[in-house]
Amino acid sequence: MILLQSHSRFLLDNLLNRLQNIEKAVEADYHWAEFDDVRYHIQVTMKNPHILLLSVSLPTPPPETVFLGGLPSGAIEAIKAAYGAVVQILDPPRDGFNLTLKLNLSKLPPDEEYKHALLVKIASVREVVLGAPLRGILKKLVSRTVASNTDGLVALVHRPNESFFLIPQADKVTIIFPMRFKDSIDIVLATSFLQEFVEARRTAGLNTAPPCLWSPTPPLELKEAPAEALSANAGFVTFVIFPRHVEGKKLDRTVCSLSTFHAYVSYHVKCSEGFMHTRMRRRVESLIEVAFPFSFFSSS
Repeated sequence: MILLQSHSRFLLDNLLNRLQNIEKAVEADYHWAEFDDVRYHIQVTMKNPHILLLSVSLPTPPPETVFLGGLPSGAIEAIKAAYGAVVQILDPPRDGFNLTLKLNLSKLPPDEEYKHALLVKIASVREVVLGAPLRGILKKLVSRTVASNTDGLVALVHRPNESFFLIPQADKVTIIFPMRFKDSIDIVLATSFLQEFVEARRTAGLNTAPPCLWSPTPPLELKEAPAEALSANAGFVTFVIFPRHVEGKKLDRTVCSLSTFHAYVSYHVKCSEGFMHTRMRRRVESLIEVAFPFSFFSSS
């Protein structure tokens, strides 16, 4: 199965292209949207070709989640820790966006490898911002503690008006995703995919992976969640994260995988649907060739 990249490929390509052609002083003004309704805008003027403004619009948070100043808790600190002096946070952000960053390309490090790694991190701004509260809770798990200001059930936004839930404990963090899809075919495929996903976890080669469960009804851990947040038509997926899953470099991989889990499932559902449509078309064409050997299909 294919894992989604944490960074925006289009954003990274534009950053690299801007860096390579910085002396040409060409204006840039791009708008685009990516999965989970995250929208981006980058702008560069001829007057200041070394300065790039990056604005990000996040999914609309549901009522059960907590946003501070239009951002998830811990997002500002996460941005400063990830980017340092290269990036400045503009307050207020541009109209229609939750966050605007001022990127000074002249402050990028001279070392090419480190520079590229930093640009990849900047292109991963979605994960840095939306994954900030998740990262903070999982960091506490490494030290086997629970933040004093953390309630028993934590709701985090990951799609427009949709959230997933965390139950932090000193020795583990339980993470529950209510899975929702609009298309009836997607619901059927996603339900089947998720059940197979859980079964695959039981194979010998995945013994160290986080325990995974699927249920058609809300788990007992969500008894305190608002009823409107539990309207899942493809069931509920539960992961149990232990300290060994977030030690060292595993933390980044775990945060990325959990932050993009719904998009990961949606991607494979659409791939399965496309594959089945292709097989069906080929089958129909072969039947037509047998039934009508001198038809248009055989001649073409």
